[in-house]
Amino acid sequence: MSDGVIHTGFIHDFSKFKASSDIDRNAIEALGSALVGSERPLIITSGVGLLPPGRLAAEESMPLSPSQNPRVASEEAAIAVADRGVRVSIVRLPPSVHGDGDHGFVPILITMAREKGASAYVGKGLNRWPAVHRLDAAHLFRLASEKRAARAYYHGVAEEGIPFREIAEVIGDRLKMPVVSIGPEDALNHFAWFAHFAAMDVPASSQKTQELLGWKPTQPGLIADLDREQYFKT
Repeated sequence: MSDGVIHTGFIHDFSKFKASSDIDRNAIEALGSALVGSERPLIITSGVGLLPPGRLAAEESMPLSPSQNPRVASEEAAIAVADRGVRVSIVRLPPSVHGDGDHGFVPILITMAREKGASAYVGKGLNRWPAVHRLDAAHLFRLASEKRAARAYYHGVAEEGIPFREIAEVIGDRLKMPVVSIGPEDALNHFAWFAHFAAMDVPASSQKTQELLGWKPTQPGLIADLDREQYFKT
């Protein structure tokens, strides 16, 4: 028998985002059902991208509606499980969980830059992406599991918000290609399905998480980590 359950999976098929979100809801409900009546914790992974954009989000910030972002279903399922007495904690992660083995948003940007022949950002590129190194994130999940809190919200954020333009500039420099600004009207043409994420402005704080769990990120930041050969090997 396990000491608890950590849920980190999600089907990142954005062509079927609603269906993927519904599957995640069902998975969380099933995991929670197995823990009802026990003191074993359930740690649910969510994202700061569910929170209202354009301002610094804290742990107590509540997500948008499911109609605005279907993945809110994950947090709704977590609260439903908590209502049944399960010790549920929600860990919200940033758009970039970086480090060796990264298969997320930054590698997608690198691939798009190679395909388009330029590394782009939208407008002035001032929209902000928070970030965390994967090893710091792993440490946070362990601390949350050991805490066994009920209805807790944690932010796995080491850097509150990195201007997207800085990310694009490192990619352009490493690939030896132009770094260009594109207008919002051209974002869909350049980034395709990723246009929403390229323009995302979701700064987030982890101050309360650090205070509650004693979590202190120690790994390199996103820009330093990205500016390495490992991210650009083909």
